[in-house]
Amino acid sequence: KQWYQRRVAITAGERIIRKEKKEVEPADGFSVKSRMKNVKVKAPPSANAFKERPSKATSFRKFYERGDFPIQLEHDTKGNKIAWKVEIEKLDFHHYLPLFFEGLCEGIHPYEFFARQGVHDMLEHGSHKILPVIPQLIIPIKSSLNTRNKVIVCTCLKIMQHLVVSANCIGEALVPYYRQILPILNIFKNMNVNKGDGIDYSQQKRENVGDLIQETLEAFETHGGPDAFINIKYMIPTYESCVNN
Repeated sequence: KQWYQRRVAITAGERIIRKEKKEVEPADGFSVKSRMKNVKVKAPPSANAFKERPSKATSFRKFYERGDFPIQLEHDTKGNKIAWKVEIEKLDFHHYLPLFFEGLCEGIHPYEFFARQGVHDMLEHGSHKILPVIPQLIIPIKSSLNTRNKVIVCTCLKIMQHLVVSANCIGEALVPYYRQILPILNIFKNMNVNKGDGIDYSQQKRENVGDLIQETLEAFETHGGPDAFINIKYMIPTYESCVNN
């Protein structure tokens, strides 16, 4: 009899607790349901600003697989490099340079290697042929940065640093296109690895996104003429001048 009375008391207590603890239903913010009782408002969704975005199939891959590029892989004691079948100075830069820039979106070997090394080679030997092609390079550069893949972004930043110093007036020619290029740099500008007392070896390998962005912006300002700083400051308010200071 005592055992039965205890059991009844425990059951009654459980019923009271269940009434007090009703199930809390989730609700979207600023909705009618969010103002009701026993409702928990959901946290706002993530903007995924740093999330990688897959790139579409590029024309560079199609042209390479079809064998339309006058290049082949050459193995050297210092590493792999591109063997050009034609003198680089005689190439049609209006056709080939935008295609190689488009290939910077590729993250798979050998497309990634040929695109990166091909761009460096053409920038090194292009001189006066590069400037007229600048408007055609903006969309490939923007597409590479929009992948938000750290490896691709670092490669693209190094290419832009090389592009600015490859010939005269190129830095000034890029100023009108800062609104297309700089928004992604503004997102990743402060992305540095904080290791405390540890050593970040990515700085020696030039793979630190934040440092590369700072170097790129300083190169833009140095070679971009008198209007470069104010245009950079408009897109990236936290940037401080390396020339005026």
